[in-house]
Amino acid sequence: MSEPIIAIIILAAMFILATVLPINMGALAFVGAFVLGALFLGMEADDIMANFPGGLFLTLVGVTYLFAIAQNNGTIDLLVRRAVKLVDNRVALIPWVMFTLTAVITAVGALGPAAVAIMAPIGLNFAAKYKINPLMMGMLIVHGAQAGGFSPIAVYGVIVNGLIADAGFAFSPTALFLSSLIFNAVIAVVLFLVLGGRSLVGTRVSQFAESVSDARLHASVGARAAGVDFKGSGSGTYGPRDPAGDGPSSSSSSSQTVTFPQVATMLGLVALAVVALGFQVDIGFVSITIAVVLALLSPKAQKGAVNKISWPTVLLICGMLTFVGTLQEAGTITYVSDAVAQMGMPLLAALMICYIGAVVSAFASSTAILAALIPLAVPFLDSGSVSAIGVVCALAVASTVVDVSPFSTNGALVLANAPEGTDSDRFYKQILTYGAIVVVVAPPLAWLTMVAPGWM
Repeated sequence: MSEPIIAIIILAAMFILATVLPINMGALAFVGAFVLGALFLGMEADDIMANFPGGLFLTLVGVTYLFAIAQNNGTIDLLVRRAVKLVDNRVALIPWVMFTLTAVITAVGALGPAAVAIMAPIGLNFAAKYKINPLMMGMLIVHGAQAGGFSPIAVYGVIVNGLIADAGFAFSPTALFLSSLIFNAVIAVVLFLVLGGRSLVGTRVSQFAESVSDARLHASVGARAAGVDFKGSGSGTYGPRDPAGDGPSSSSSSSQTVTFPQVATMLGLVALAVVALGFQVDIGFVSITIAVVLALLSPKAQKGAVNKISWPTVLLICGMLTFVGTLQEAGTITYVSDAVAQMGMPLLAALMICYIGAVVSAFASSTAILAALIPLAVPFLDSGSVSAIGVVCALAVASTVVDVSPFSTNGALVLANAPEGTDSDRFYKQILTYGAIVVVVAPPLAWLTMVAPGWM
């Protein structure tokens, strides 16, 4: 059996084991790299470890550490409250606030699941309060995470752009970012219209506060008639609640006070975007430098932030990329690319690659899929028979938009944060049905818009 075939068998076994068993695929990938390299290719341990992505490791640790601090000191909550007030408490715009904030959080460096974990509880709480369809709210949050996920300083963007740069052919990071942004935004618009968004137009948060206040007042009057006294009814504890927060309006002002660590964190996030994008400084060093500065300025606010670094994701990505380097040594990438090229139908081959990415990613890690499929597709793309930019953009979109699946981390986070009183089984079936639709429809749509026209 040839070395490329052995490598493909090991790769398939890794995906199957990680899907069936609760084992981190990154750990499996390190083992796969060692087995493939040492036993079948005769590589030394140092040669295998030379494929370890040290720069990406620093980027993942730096950005997740920074956003852990931002979550700890309340900066994320502050941004949410201000954003809701910015849209003048219009209920129809709240889902779009959640979409936009999640996109911004991932665009400036946070991992998609981390952004969804932050925003899903907030957004679904709003959905319960203001009669917004929870499926629409949850899916807009996930699509927001994917919309910003391929910015040049986002984790997905760094991975894909790095892989393409290593392959040595021209590519546009801006095209990748805009493709995902526009694709997910269009899906979000369709979801908003189909799942009841139009009925929310014209409704304000204050109307819900007034109806709640009236209901409490009537309950209080009825209780007094029955000889029961609710002290303070209609004000304070039982009064209208602040529309952008969880507490009564009378006590919300103190909770909304902007603290020094929050101001410093917001300035740090701006500095991250300016220095990393404007001056092309390594995002890993910039992000961890800003995180350490924030920790020095406010040691209490960063307590426990290191524990919130997404270590499972760090292990996953670094393991997969180490294994991909070993795949290259085995000649697997050239082997697969030659096989695809021999099909004689490059457009159909591109569609197949998009479908493979979507189907596998719906059950496994999108990051792992991108790390595995893009290197396999690079030599085929470099042949010039199809648009390299178009195929990479389509593959990236098809492999990540399916994260709405309840079997993926993002979809599972939405399901886990279902509003109180929601029928969990029904909500699960709704997410599952929508996820299945996306898996079937998204790859051909991405292929039709980005590959078939040949304009990219």
